[in-house]
Amino acid sequence: MKIGIVCYPTFGGSGVVATELGKALANEGHQVHFITYSQPARLDFFSANLFYHEVSVRDYPLFDYAPYESALASKLVDVVRFEKLDILHVHYAIPHASAAFMAKQILATYGINIPFVTTLHGTDITLVGKDATYKPVVTFSINQSDGVTTVSQDLKEDTYKHFEIEKDIKVIPNFIDFNRFRLQPKGHFKKAIAPNNERILIHTSNFRKVKRTEDVIKMFQKVQEKIPSKLLMVGDGPERTANEQLCRELNICENVRFLGKQDAVEEILSVSDLFIMPSESESFGLAALEAMACKVPVITSNAGGLPELNIDDFCGYMCEVGDIDDMANKAITILSNEDTLNYFKENALLRAQDFDLKKILPMYIDYYKEVIEKSLNTTEIDS
Repeated sequence: MKIGIVCYPTFGGSGVVATELGKALANEGHQVHFITYSQPARLDFFSANLFYHEVSVRDYPLFDYAPYESALASKLVDVVRFEKLDILHVHYAIPHASAAFMAKQILATYGINIPFVTTLHGTDITLVGKDATYKPVVTFSINQSDGVTTVSQDLKEDTYKHFEIEKDIKVIPNFIDFNRFRLQPKGHFKKAIAPNNERILIHTSNFRKVKRTEDVIKMFQKVQEKIPSKLLMVGDGPERTANEQLCRELNICENVRFLGKQDAVEEILSVSDLFIMPSESESFGLAALEAMACKVPVITSNAGGLPELNIDDFCGYMCEVGDIDDMANKAITILSNEDTLNYFKENALLRAQDFDLKKILPMYIDYYKEVIEKSLNTTEIDS
């Protein structure tokens, strides 16, 4: 197949999933064309089947805001026509699904029928999509998609709850590529972070309010009073400054390191003992899955799709959103005993293997084939 993938080229979950999916499809022999405004963060060009097409947006004095959606639709038309793509897969509803619909209508005037699949990742539905400014377009674009997927059952139910959706939605969960995440811990790095063999707790996110990063710091204060430990805060975002100030107020700065954005987060995860995700809302919890793949147990909230990933008292624990005391107590339970910690570490890896890319990739390929076949049959009926 020749597949066009549209995504945000950032470190965010949707961009990571789209890029890793495209690379895996290319490795399976499919021709994959990425269409976006800059090179995706995790995209390399070591495969003959990977292509990147940049969407350029002209800066005209007439426009206060550059019309990216129109530029993207035009680029999609160009790539589909000249690369003879079989299907488009757009990640994140805004503005990718609406741009794909526009491109499909234009391509029809050339006698080309291009089906497109829309994958909903979370905030495009739970946050941005609900905004009255965008909701009619999001609803229309989803309903006009030839196929729709979500990364969790919870997100599927949320989509039906908040939008008037007429399409069947297929759940295809996020995945992990064990070729990347099966790493041996780097002893010298661990020694630099925890010179006295302290336990290492870690949190990774984009530091938005919904991630409740202050809860991570407050629960860590309670943990380090009982167990010698260090906290790694990986990522960047609007809450980082407030988080750093909170560490000063709690007098725990010497035990907390803010590492900023990291390309190779798996190298940091591989030396960690416990991953913390206290999010107020989480469509799936990809960062937690990445931690589990590195044999790091997780403590998460019970929000959104997290209960579909984290099995309580097996690969970690779930707590009510905002229950800092419970999170701290559960962390101490895991970290205070070497045998208990190893039990949770082994189980974290076992659970992560349920989401192995080798298991999830065929689900996408089969779905592409189903959508293409259905689209061809519809075209024959219409003609």
